[in-house]
Amino acid sequence: MEQPSIVLIVDDEPIGRATLEGLLRHHGYQLAFAANGQEALAQAATLMPDLILLDVMMPHMDGYEVCRRLRNNVHLADIPVIMITALDDRESRVRGIEAGADDYIGKPFDRVELRTRVNTITRLNRHRRIMAERARFEWVVEHTDEGYLVINNHARLVYANPQARRYLGLAQGEMVSGDFFQLIEKQYVCEPRDAWEQWRNKSGDLAGRPLYLIHPETNATQTFWLEIDSHDFPNGSDGQRLIRLRNVTSQVNYQRDMWKFHSMVTHKLRTPFIGISSLQILGQHAKNMSPDEIAEFSQMVADGAERLRSSIEDILQYISIPGIVRQAGKCPLRLIENLVQELNNSEQFGAISVAYQPGLEDVQLPVHPQGLDLILRELLENAKKFHPSHEPTIEIMALRGSGNNVLIQVRDNGTTLSPEQLSQVWVPYYQGEKYFTGEVSGMGLGLPMIASLLWSVGGSCNMRNREDGPGVIIEMRIPIARERTPESAAA
Repeated sequence: MEQPSIVLIVDDEPIGRATLEGLLRHHGYQLAFAANGQEALAQAATLMPDLILLDVMMPHMDGYEVCRRLRNNVHLADIPVIMITALDDRESRVRGIEAGADDYIGKPFDRVELRTRVNTITRLNRHRRIMAERARFEWVVEHTDEGYLVINNHARLVYANPQARRYLGLAQGEMVSGDFFQLIEKQYVCEPRDAWEQWRNKSGDLAGRPLYLIHPETNATQTFWLEIDSHDFPNGSDGQRLIRLRNVTSQVNYQRDMWKFHSMVTHKLRTPFIGISSLQILGQHAKNMSPDEIAEFSQMVADGAERLRSSIEDILQYISIPGIVRQAGKCPLRLIENLVQELNNSEQFGAISVAYQPGLEDVQLPVHPQGLDLILRELLENAKKFHPSHEPTIEIMALRGSGNNVLIQVRDNGTTLSPEQLSQVWVPYYQGEKYFTGEVSGMGLGLPMIASLLWSVGGSCNMRNREDGPGVIIEMRIPIARERTPESAAA
């Protein structure tokens, strides 16, 4: 239902306010009143009226000053003002126009003329506001990340915003046409199909059931999901329907990742418990076992406990990344050589060489030493874990990258990965073991952890197979830390 126009009547004389009220009361307006200039400004700010009928001759603050203040207020400047006064000379009219009045009515006024002017100005102002609101709405719709369509009662396109055109492969700026259902069925799978049929045929109650458009996965693209909502316009819109297209791919992937995480944790933690459960057998039957059997079962328990410890450590280390990232600090590039030597002395990762492009040794990286230690440890552990004999040859090379960054390459001679494995290695909980046995140690969190650390400092990472033999090359681009100036240090 359309709201009535608000008219603010400003007059210091009660009889003046009562006269105007009597003229307008039964003509569909919402009337408000003010007895002085300050009250008029306060009422205008609160009500945002469609018109102000403003008496000129008032004490303390006359109508000219009220009008000037209205026009100087960015929120009130567009409110129409009709000045009403007994002053009918040319100078008074000019002063009113200069103050910003839209119209001028002298006393005594003609009742029919006054009502006509009020009706004309309120109608024009209401139209102006509607057009302004429409312009704002159109701007929002044109720039939103969601797609919006309008179809008529024959399901033919009437309107499509830019995002909807992208989703449906329509050219920008051209007139839209065609059958909505035929258009989407060329590119998407409609699910659930029974709900789509009900909606298409306008039969049955969907009872809030979601509708989806799904673009299936291809060799070049991932699966893409759109959720569909619709709204029927009020009567008088010729059966038109507004349709919203919302990209829910990330939400769907999140739910799937949660399921994958649950399955992975359940599976990966169950595997070591099988070994640990041998402790119960050992306790019940140790007296009937030979020393070799006891040793075998004891080793199974130890192996299971170690797998369990490693899996839990992986999870705790992964979720501690934000804390590591928040640690302010930087370290010289040459620290890599020291860290690698310490790690190799304690863990025996294999033959490792470290080399720098001349002039880079003293370059500072915006990474806390603990973060750099984590990165190197994960990469060396992966190289050893996935090498056929667990004795890899690892080469670490630091080069000057394009722009203000350093390119660090880590090469091993272990396993060559499939395209599917290369595309998934940075995804949490993914592991490259083909048959999902749970026997490969770890939770598949190491490389995603490295990616998170690098992304947090503006770096990037990539993995590719070696062309000169088996193994992979991991490339990490890390920006060079900026030198702190006295101004930044003081800040």
